[in-house]
Amino acid sequence: MDTTRITPFTAAATSGESITLPQGLTVLYFYPKDNTPGCTNEAMAFRDLHPQFLAASARILGVSRDSLKSHENFRVKHELPFELISDPDETVCNLFGVMKLKNMYGKQVRGIERSTFVINSDGDILREWRGLKVPGHAEEVLTFVKSL
Repeated sequence: MDTTRITPFTAAATSGESITLPQGLTVLYFYPKDNTPGCTNEAMAFRDLHPQFLAASARILGVSRDSLKSHENFRVKHELPFELISDPDETVCNLFGVMKLKNMYGKQVRGIERSTFVINSDGDILREWRGLKVPGHAEEVLTFVKSL
């Protein structure tokens, strides 16, 4: 299997943290917008499985273009135990190629394609999911992480 290696990066995250990747086994999930139904359901699914991800030595990080303030409110409101990366200039999104033209109410808009990547400590992408559906996704990612 060919693996893709990510370009190392550091980004601003909630709790005043700077997140650097690669660093340990990481589940990096990209989502369109804080406090929207699908994104909230996805965040809560990862939240509910968080102890099992930790038991498998994997950390979870969410990424969207929302501001740190929006992320912090989203994180507190839904009791998310993991950090959220703010990527307003799309630097991280572009590294992973998740910006796409999407149809919204009959108009084409540029936005984040819901995607998840599992990255090891060397920066290798071990698995990726693109254009995914939320129901069952966090469980599928956890099954993969546990198989490593």
